[in-house]
Amino acid sequence: MYFLVAAFLGLVQGLCEFLPVSSSGHLALFSALTNNVGAEFGTPFFTVMLHVATLIAVLIVYREQVLAILRHPIQPLTLYLIIATLPTVAVALILKKWDALDAWIDENNLLGVCFLLTAIILTVSELMSRRRKATKSMKTMRWTDALVIGGMQAIGVLPGVSRSGATIAGALGMRLDRRSAADFSFLMSIPAILGGLVLELYKFVKEPAFDLTFSFGAAMILAMLVAAISGFFAVRFMIRLITKKGLLGFAVYTAILGVVVLILQFTKTWGFGFTPFGG
Repeated sequence: MYFLVAAFLGLVQGLCEFLPVSSSGHLALFSALTNNVGAEFGTPFFTVMLHVATLIAVLIVYREQVLAILRHPIQPLTLYLIIATLPTVAVALILKKWDALDAWIDENNLLGVCFLLTAIILTVSELMSRRRKATKSMKTMRWTDALVIGGMQAIGVLPGVSRSGATIAGALGMRLDRRSAADFSFLMSIPAILGGLVLELYKFVKEPAFDLTFSFGAAMILAMLVAAISGFFAVRFMIRLITKKGLLGFAVYTAILGVVVLILQFTKTWGFGFTPFGG
């Protein structure tokens, strides 16, 4: 059961990282429901390591663009990715300064509310994009576009708010075409995940939240493998989906999920160890 749960969480991460439904929110949800199997699966360290696994999927799918950046780092796309990362860095520093706020968010007190926020973001973005014609691509975007999209990514640090959904919504709002919105969103995940990895490793080395055992290490490797493989197919699926279909289906899903999670939180059922609004 222990390894089965790890593999399941890896699958959840791989599929949800690139779909606009919040992988961190789903991991928090299922980790709460399976807390009796392995409490360490609900730690930020485990979540970040699964994000690293999906980072591998991004690097494989976007290997040509990544290699082009590494060969010619002085180019507009590099600058835009840096600018888009700055708001997330700022939010991370703020949360680091206010440990109480950071801990409260880590306890998933806003999980249900944030799923609903994702639904609102996706709905507004889809309706706006249908009324406003796209006028930009990733090659013609400006630094201001990158800053706005980065601001949307900063909202995605909250468990339950989809990072990919928020950034794609921001890109569509700035009138990028759908393929460029998806591509820039997924490329943005590279520095975001790397930054999260460095921060979480620092926290773990400074004050470990649990002991690293052989069983947990093996389970984590299994989960990362599943996340990387499923993430590879999920990102390719999402690229096709975003260019041909809309986001309203995901908005409906996250809205329903948000309501369900709020009910579970208020009634304290299904093994949830956290309560809404710290109550």
